Amino acid sequence: MSTTKPAGIDAALDGCRPAEIDPIVIDADDLESTAPERLRDLKSGLAARGYHPATLAVDACFADDCSLATQEEADRLRELVRTAAFLGAGRIEISVGEVADPETVEPTLAALAERARREGVELVRTDDAAA
Repeated sequence: MSTTKPAGIDAALDGCRPAEIDPIVIDADDLESTAPERLRDLKSGLAARGYHPATLAVDACFADDCSLATQEEADRLRELVRTAAFLGAGRIEISVGEVADPETVEPTLAALAERARREGVELVRTDDAAA
């Protein structure tokens, strides 16, 4: 067990310096694929042009009152959390459209937020229900 106190974010920020790179938001709908080899190509192509994917924006829909449909959407969103982490994005913004059964969807989104946190990505809801 270590007796030293972790330095946290402040230690990392102390050595920061400006970078000549522009942060961008990528819309999930614009991704051709979430396959790792395609994402590697996208990431290196963006870097070559001076861009860094800072945020992945996602539209989610839980309009069907069906556990199978809810699970399929949750699986898609988990894949996009993995995609955001792979691209190096620090944030995934999810706009949830219609929700048929909030009692089923809210725990699903809470679990997704925890998954994002473990992947090093901040999950932010941008829809009205998030307020």
